[in-house]
This record gives sequence, structure tokens and C-alpha cells, in this order.
Amino acid sequence: MTFYIRQAILEDAPKTAPLIFEAIGDIAIRLTGETELPQILTCLEVLFRRTDNRISYFHTYVAEDEVTKAILGILIVYDGEEGAKLDANLQRWLEQKNAPITSIDVEANHDEFYVDTLCVHKNARGQGVGTALLHFAEEVALSNNFTKIALNVETQKVKARKLYERLGYAVTEPWTIIDEPFFHMVKTII
Repeated sequence: MTFYIRQAILEDAPKTAPLIFEAIGDIAIRLTGETELPQILTCLEVLFRRTDNRISYFHTYVAEDEVTKAILGILIVYDGEEGAKLDANLQRWLEQKNAPITSIDVEANHDEFYVDTLCVHKNARGQGVGTALLHFAEEVALSNNFTKIALNVETQKVKARKLYERLGYAVTEPWTIIDEPFFHMVKTII
């Protein structure tokens, strides 16, 4: 299988929303204000098509199969300082739709380039797509003049944490997102 990584486009919304949901799980409830899967996916598509929030296509890259053009994985990244502005926009959107949950947890420090979401389609796992996306994230971080890249991993996801450690990330501090324990992991890049 050969693939390339490209900037997401608006038309990717229906194929990326399920991957975003798979990666962030219950966080999607907080970000959309919805509790049922069809409505969550619809809202994720709406947010993906906008440019003013953390899961926008503007911040998303996709790994695409060169032959079939299937989306094999997604990567959502942004400037940690910009995260606060993106979340404020998301907060306003939630308030306008009278969402029951409107508190959005900070996920990155201001001096970090942040890997918000990484998900590889189940049919493409174990083929280097996730690793390629993480290496690509480092290139994007460097092109934006960042020397630190960060992500959060749920404490019980030992396999994922080991992958990140193998790629040079180190746990720097505990973190809490939607009242759940995470490890904040950082990698220095040059």
C-alpha cells in the first residue's frame, strides 16, 4: 500500500468525522453538545467544514491511498496558543445552539505545537500510517517555527503511549480532559 499525506478539503467531512469520533470518543460529546452518534457525527462534519475551531479541515491532514483514494488516517494539529482562540469560537458555537455542556478543556501549552487528533482507519492499522502522520506533524510544527510538539494520551492506552515513546515523546505531566486522566507527552524537534 502506498499513500500520501495532504491537507484536508471540505469534501472529506463525511469520511473524517467517524475517524475523529473514534479518536476522541466522549470528548466529541463535549465538543458537539450532542449525545447520540448520528447527531455527533453531523456536528463533527459541520465543525470540520468551518475554519474557526480545533477540528476544522483547516487544521486537518489526511493520509490517502494513492490508488483507491481512500482516507487511511487523519491528523489534526495546531499551535497551542491558537488553541485557546479556537476553543473560544467553539464555546460560542455551543452557546448559540444551547448545548448542555459548554466547558472545553485546554489540551496544550502555549509554546507547543499540538497533535489534537490522530486516527488510522481500522483497515490500515499496522502499516505505518500513524507513524507517517506523526512524522508529518513534526514537519508542520517545524514549518511553523515550533521546537516542541505535544499530545495527550489516555493513561490506560499503554500501547499508544509506547508508540509515542518509541517516536521520542516523553511524559511531562499528568493532564485531565473531560474529568479523565491523560498523560501529556512532549517531543523536542529540531
